[in-house]
Amino acid sequence: MTLPSLINGPVGLERPETPAPAGPATGGDPGADFSERVRQGFGRGAASYENQARLQQGVAWRLGRLCRDLPLPAGPIADLGAGSGLLSRALLAQRPALAESPPLQLDLCPELLARNPLAGPGLGPWNLNQGLPPGLKPAALLLSSFALQWLDDPAGQLAHWSRRLAPGGWLALALPVDGSFATWSAAATAAGVPCTALPLPRAPALIAAASGAGLELRHCQRLRFSRPAEDGLATLRLLRSLGATASHQTPLAAGQLRRLLAHWPAEPLGWEVLLLLGCRPGEAGPPC
Repeated sequence: MTLPSLINGPVGLERPETPAPAGPATGGDPGADFSERVRQGFGRGAASYENQARLQQGVAWRLGRLCRDLPLPAGPIADLGAGSGLLSRALLAQRPALAESPPLQLDLCPELLARNPLAGPGLGPWNLNQGLPPGLKPAALLLSSFALQWLDDPAGQLAHWSRRLAPGGWLALALPVDGSFATWSAAATAAGVPCTALPLPRAPALIAAASGAGLELRHCQRLRFSRPAEDGLATLRLLRSLGATASHQTPLAAGQLRRLLAHWPAEPLGWEVLLLLGCRPGEAGPPC
């Protein structure tokens, strides 16, 4: 599936004389733990995030539509990895009655929260690797888009989220999964260098984790999105503008990076995105 109106267009950065993109190919602070590197990356990209996050905006609107008419039990609502609030704003635009008590905005990055109109002034960052705040139990609706893949144990945290729902509560989730960035992987193989893209979770493992935690899936869909072919430098600069720069891999040396860019194929950059919507059954809540 291609969404040219959502994710096409210029990256908005001029090409430098010498390729030096900061991102997964060249890395951040290797001494920081991974969650801190994730925070640093999105902090650096906060100012340009929404101008470049066309795919994230489109997926947020899809999730909002899936949640528009859900029967919700009593309980809190939270946006997990809310960032600048794209998902919650999409939900409120399609379900305006929730504006009286909008979703709690949880995110690790204070720079993104500062740009989130739904984040309260006293709301500090929250590391989702620590689980959910005690006050979110039991939750009526948990939302998350393009955040779970950055956690240390995506499947384990997804199971934790599923168990924190109230009877009749819902979880709506979207994230890129294994199979994304095939162009990058092909370039690394051809260049004989490691692929430093973030390893993404496998969709079957995530589905099994949610189901194993008692979630009844009502919507499960794997979508493919693509961006027209660009050279490797433009691709890495796009990721930098989003703040998606952290990786578990050792950064490439300058010579390795040049070889990677020289072997980058003229093929679209693709995302495999998993959409899940599930309900926690129970006699105390509305029927799923």
